[in-house]
Amino acid sequence: MDYTPHGREDIRQMFESLEISSVKDLYPNIPEKIRIKSYGIAEGISEPEMREALEKFAGMNFSVKDLKSYIGGGAYEHFIPAVIDDICSKPEFYTAYTPYQPEASQGILQSIYEYQSMICELTGTDVSNASLYDGATAAAEAALISVNKCDEGTVAVSSAVNPMYRKVIETYLKSSPCNIEIVEHTEGITDVSRIEKQISGKLISFIFQSPNFFGCIEDVKALSDYIHDKKALSIAIANPLSLGILEAPGKNGADVVVGEGQSLGIPLCFGGPYLGFIGVKKELMRRLPGRIIGRTLDKDGKEGFVMTLQAREQHIRREKATSNICSNQALMALRAAVYMVYMGKEGMKEVGALNICNSHYLAAGVEKTGKAVLKFKKPFFNEFVIEFKKDAEEVFKAFEEEGILPGIQLKEEGRNSILCCVTETKSKSDMDKYVEVVKKL
Repeated sequence: MDYTPHGREDIRQMFESLEISSVKDLYPNIPEKIRIKSYGIAEGISEPEMREALEKFAGMNFSVKDLKSYIGGGAYEHFIPAVIDDICSKPEFYTAYTPYQPEASQGILQSIYEYQSMICELTGTDVSNASLYDGATAAAEAALISVNKCDEGTVAVSSAVNPMYRKVIETYLKSSPCNIEIVEHTEGITDVSRIEKQISGKLISFIFQSPNFFGCIEDVKALSDYIHDKKALSIAIANPLSLGILEAPGKNGADVVVGEGQSLGIPLCFGGPYLGFIGVKKELMRRLPGRIIGRTLDKDGKEGFVMTLQAREQHIRREKATSNICSNQALMALRAAVYMVYMGKEGMKEVGALNICNSHYLAAGVEKTGKAVLKFKKPFFNEFVIEFKKDAEEVFKAFEEEGILPGIQLKEEGRNSILCCVTETKSKSDMDKYVEVVKKL
């Protein structure tokens, strides 16, 4: 979408309406010392000159097209077939507003129905909604399902869950009567024996992630069995691409399965818009946030698609509303649906297998150098934690000189620990180059 700036009069009217005097007043939380005083662009220049200046600024950024990135931690670089953009850029999809009027948007409703059906199949759950903002808010909504079901008690979260997800869960539950407690992991995975030792009060749900934030694959069945023994809800956060290879969490006992759908044909896009998915067992259907699209027959026996449940504030009492879906998520859900249809079951398996093969190839190569070890000796999907013998700053500098982003530093797990992600986008020569850098440390 092209950017057309506002005129001086437009800006004056906006400031007047907001009762502010400058753009600076819009961002009071940004510290003064990091504010940019001037871009050095002369006033009154032509549009071509402005474009040239802005392109020069934009050229100072680096993307995964310029650098080899091994950064994961919740947002992943994957290959996106051209057909995804081609189908999703059709005007009837691109311009469709959130489908509030089902009778006028059968095509959109069918696309959401197909998306829901595939999410259920992928996660092993009975019912899916039409999507949420992102994986973190999906996890928080899952926590709310357990809170609304039980009113009081403890929502426990594994410390192996993405820390940003944990922050969002804490924010969502801040005003609830329930406690949130973090259960520390043991050697990179959730330790069932710690749940009972660390949790005080009645457990109403336990949230874990598999593959977890460290890339390790959890024993979903053992965790769910333990949680069910405590009469609590088992809430699993999953990487959807891993489910082409791994058993669906719902089939291993998870009552609610959530996650980030960005891996399903959605580009990195500087952090969004992304897509949160959520699937639940049938008995939790009426506690599901957002809307559900159903398939039915009209009076003439013709197939049609309708909204069957929609817990939005426009339809039910505001204090009972749970929906937070918007137009962008409908478009992202469409992208995910197109990706899954295009890849098919075999394609999803192949991509998952490629992720596993590549990540294990690189991990083995790194360990052979003798300059680093895997911090957690557990099965993993496409991420793993490397503990370097050299100082992390030296490691990052060495990789930077080769145009490589080696991963995310995990200071909480040790100063020299780096979370490394390898997807199908990395070739053998890419990974060999990574290993060569490690050898020289």
